[in-house]
Amino acid sequence: MEMKLPGQEGFEASSTPTNVSAGELDSDLGPGPGPSPDGPSATESKELGVPKDPLLFIQLNELLGWPQALEWRETGRWVLFEEKLEMAAGRWSTPHVPTLALPSLQKLRSLLAEGLVLLDCPAQSLLELVEQVTRVESLSPELRGQLQALLLQRPQHYKTTGTRPCWGSTHSRKASDDEEAPLREQRQNPLRQKLPPGAEAGTVLSGELGFLAQPLGAFVRLRDPVVLGSLTEVSLPSRFFCLLLGPPMLGKGYHEMARAAAVLLSDPQFQWSVRRASNLHDVLAALDAFLEEVTVLPPGRWDPTARIPPPKCLPSQHKRLPSQQREIKGPTVPCLTSAEDRHRHDPHAPSPELQRTGRLFGGLFQDVRRKAPWYPSDFLDALHLQCFSAVLYIYLATVTNAITFGGLLGDATDGAQGVMESFLGTAVAGAAFCLMAGQPLTILSSTGPVLVFERLLFSFSRDYSLDYLPFRLWVGIWVATFCLVLVATEASVLVRYFTRFTEEGFCALISLIFIYDAVGKMLNLAHTYPIQKAGSSAYGCLCQYPGPGGNESQWTRTRPKDRDDILSMDLGLINASLLPPPECTRQGGHPRGPGCHTVPDIAFFSLLLFLTSFFFAMALKCIKTSRFFPSVVRRGLSDFSSVLAILLGCGLDAFLGLATPKLMVPREFKPTLPGRGWLVSPFGANRWWWSVAAALPALLLSILIFMDQQITAVILNRVEYRLKKGAGFHLDLFCVAMLMLLTSVLGLPWYVSATVISLAHMDSLRRESRACAPGELPNFLGIREQRLTGLVVFILTGVSIFLAPVLKFIPMPVLYGIFLYMGVAALSSIQFTKRVKLLLMPAKHQPDLLLLRHVPLTRVHLFTAIQLACLGLLWIIKSTPAAIIFPLMLLGLVGVRKALERVFSPQELLWLDELMPEEERSIPEKGLESEHSFSGNDSEDSELMYRPKAPEINISVN
Repeated sequence: MEMKLPGQEGFEASSTPTNVSAGELDSDLGPGPGPSPDGPSATESKELGVPKDPLLFIQLNELLGWPQALEWRETGRWVLFEEKLEMAAGRWSTPHVPTLALPSLQKLRSLLAEGLVLLDCPAQSLLELVEQVTRVESLSPELRGQLQALLLQRPQHYKTTGTRPCWGSTHSRKASDDEEAPLREQRQNPLRQKLPPGAEAGTVLSGELGFLAQPLGAFVRLRDPVVLGSLTEVSLPSRFFCLLLGPPMLGKGYHEMARAAAVLLSDPQFQWSVRRASNLHDVLAALDAFLEEVTVLPPGRWDPTARIPPPKCLPSQHKRLPSQQREIKGPTVPCLTSAEDRHRHDPHAPSPELQRTGRLFGGLFQDVRRKAPWYPSDFLDALHLQCFSAVLYIYLATVTNAITFGGLLGDATDGAQGVMESFLGTAVAGAAFCLMAGQPLTILSSTGPVLVFERLLFSFSRDYSLDYLPFRLWVGIWVATFCLVLVATEASVLVRYFTRFTEEGFCALISLIFIYDAVGKMLNLAHTYPIQKAGSSAYGCLCQYPGPGGNESQWTRTRPKDRDDILSMDLGLINASLLPPPECTRQGGHPRGPGCHTVPDIAFFSLLLFLTSFFFAMALKCIKTSRFFPSVVRRGLSDFSSVLAILLGCGLDAFLGLATPKLMVPREFKPTLPGRGWLVSPFGANRWWWSVAAALPALLLSILIFMDQQITAVILNRVEYRLKKGAGFHLDLFCVAMLMLLTSVLGLPWYVSATVISLAHMDSLRRESRACAPGELPNFLGIREQRLTGLVVFILTGVSIFLAPVLKFIPMPVLYGIFLYMGVAALSSIQFTKRVKLLLMPAKHQPDLLLLRHVPLTRVHLFTAIQLACLGLLWIIKSTPAAIIFPLMLLGLVGVRKALERVFSPQELLWLDELMPEEERSIPEKGLESEHSFSGNDSEDSELMYRPKAPEINISVN
């Protein structure tokens, strides 16, 4: 009967370990001081803000070769998961969840109960430790000497030299001879790089000895961790030592008992308890607690040779906390400072950024005081190679966005604004925002909703014969005024009502705009460069037949014998310039003199570049979680995925040498509209009262700016991103208001937070743990919060006007492919997309999502259908003359979400969405029924709702 072991995630330490002596056997060595403070440990101990235990590396050494030549060989190792040495194949197995036979644990318990247990042993070397564990009455002096010599024999560690696996030297030299100087192989072991600083070792020795009459078991916890020579393959200070020896027995009794001991030490719960054990009873109680939590797999219902792969997400360990840790949890809560820790302790508590002060501009002043201490680190934290990759990626996306929206703005305003204004405005507004904003990771840009409003405002000005830029100036002044009023009254606290329902609708709309624009641009290319007929050559050139003098043109490659040979040959195998004029015309060419001129199929090759950049960027981003290449290579390819995709597209375009449309960058620094300066006249040809009438459209635009800016801010500042420097909703809106005033005076486009590019910016700055145990996925640590990447991006955008000789070689189809990648990746990462897929899946093929365990499928589909209807309505309104009310429709999403409280219960909304502030206050009164409604393992699912997850709305989710 096999058992599936409890979760393998680390636990916290609640107090200083008890200082105990090792018993009478240690009296001659004298009492020692208490144990040193424990070093760093696993994740959840950090979450509760208490001391942590070091990570433990466990190695199993077995005594092989009885009765001929005895030697110790390493056969297994554990960090979080088990790795077995496959001797026949000459390699380590893949990390897997260990399974044990129940009798092995029972035999181990009996052996420890009757054996030797030393706690806080003061031994400082392997020799002293061996003397301690062999000081047993049942051993005669002769047997004790033989056993000590055997235990001091250096073990053979498996290693790889080049491409050939081999063992260490097989001599019987004592490990104590050079225990003070770890072997070179130990220091160079690549496993050491996967272990965090402060890690400790535990060693389990087992085997069969014919000269022993009865089993010998010993468990030792060293008072001070010490390096025991070459006992372990990695040079680490050892904390635990377990010895399991005895006379020969049938089967693999000692091997399985040794595996059981190693698995126990690798379990964080047992390890936490045994570190603080004061006597044998405490050790056995920890083992019994382990046995109470194991899951039994019935025999005959599974394959014992199968290996269970490590889970992608380890379950919460809070329920396995011992009572001492639970008592400590309460007093440590005030020590929690980050927003993530506060959210974990009280999921419904509003963040301090969204609490009213009751004073005029009180929220703004609080944001400034909160962000000021972080200002120096906002630049120092950017000194990392990852930031360089982020700059290249976001710079190209920003330049492409500026050119795309600049061109669209020029079409919408008949040249009143254009690419030059787009470049200058993006550089000035973006750089100023990065220097002053509360959330500098935000990327400002022209957005689809604002562009729609610009088009409507220009149409209104044209219909009423108004001077557009002066009228637009007053609209911008009124918008800045209204936004300042919103900042003064702390209206940003209303973003608490922006639940995931609103965020997903807005994010899906912006992502679809990116996808629609990218595909639309490619379709426009097909109209500009018509696709050639099926019979025409896809690639030809202008060639000349040889003249009378017999000199052939340099472009002529072959010359057919006669006209029949020309017509009988496939066009893909000959030069199309050899066709006679009638056949040239029939095949889609253009006769020119004695030759036939064929134009390469630009649309076809543009589509090739478009798809190449898109799929290559997606593939490189996904390679991070693949099994190919070392982790360093995978991480580098993933970080530079977009840059490499663009370089590949540029290289392919240069290799083909085709006249594909290239990136157009302004070459002169002057306004697009001839005859105007950079400062806009306040009135121009307009009457003065139009400056007052501009307040009405400004009110609608203010709603749009507030919704566009704050929804993006809420998405970027979600607790899942583990931001440590806090948000600045009021400060961000204040900066946007000031920039609205500046850009209106200069006649530049209006800018707000760009959702997709900002999410891409944050994704390119994801921090993940580098020291990962074998089988463990990298832990998401947060975002590299700083101001420098955005600042450099916008400075480069301004300088791009002078980089035209370089940027002109970038094909536009390649950049459209990157736009498509950003839209598709953002759209596919939100829960809304997953629920849309459920509509097309039969129930038996649906994934085991947590929400499907607690919400009926019909209710899930109803919620998704409502979201789809809202998204479709937003798209229709955006695309029709009724787009003037588009800001009100965005605000209406909050109203629709509020109305859903009459359709869905709070428990259903808790799983499908998030609770609004009023619902959160009502949950403690009537929400206990939801907690009691969960049974069995489902009770663990309720914890997952408030556990920090990897960001749910971002560009690449593992």
